[in-house]
Amino acid sequence: MSEPLIRVRELENRFGNHVVHQGLDLDLQHGEILGVVGGSGSGKSVLMRSIVGLLRPSAGRIEVFGENLQQLSAPARSRIERRFGVLFQRGALFTSLTLAENIALPLIEHARLPRSEAEKLACLKLALAGLPGKAATQYPSELSGGMVKRAALARALALDPEVLFLDEPTAGLDPIGAAAFDRLLLTLRDALGLSVFLITHDLDTLYTTCDRVAVLAQRRVLVAGSLQGVAATDDAWVHDYFHGPRGRSAENAARTAKES
Repeated sequence: MSEPLIRVRELENRFGNHVVHQGLDLDLQHGEILGVVGGSGSGKSVLMRSIVGLLRPSAGRIEVFGENLQQLSAPARSRIERRFGVLFQRGALFTSLTLAENIALPLIEHARLPRSEAEKLACLKLALAGLPGKAATQYPSELSGGMVKRAALARALALDPEVLFLDEPTAGLDPIGAAAFDRLLLTLRDALGLSVFLITHDLDTLYTTCDRVAVLAQRRVLVAGSLQGVAATDDAWVHDYFHGPRGRSAENAARTAKES
């Protein structure tokens, strides 16, 4: 196996006396979709924020593209972080800007493109995310939840990232919208060669899209591996999560889809 694209070792995150992570190890491999799951308060979003540079860890080491992020200068870190695309849990779109303007913003700020050229590229990114041309002139408040997720994905893809970070991308979507998003994610991964760090509680998304799964518990990664291997772990939370009614339903649906 090649060297991981992202390597996290002995990560610690604490806020005052509250310890979120301690001795956490995790790898993201080239071209894989890694699902990250865990109970409420297990630190899934905190882990993602640490990796993308929005939160400085209390201790530990994060290597991305072979570089130790904590040892890089600010300009060097910025160059690395531009190779990331991030979709935040609630989209985090600017409500006062149209979709085209939202997506053009990083192209203007970081790629230094003229506004007209940036907005043309923004329309291409919106199409890539499966949105119609008329969506470019709409504001976030005019969109359905599914369209907001796709618009946020288009913005995450604006700078042609190598790694995509998705925080609960199907949360709040109806089953049809969530399934469509899952199919889109697989298509983009295969077409663009993306590596994906995916935080989700959606079992259908896990079984449909993920190559591996990592479970956060007890302040660390309790287990990481294939879905079958992780589901067989002798842990009460893992058992309840993967072997409850929803887990069995998602597994059966994924099996049926593969056989059809």
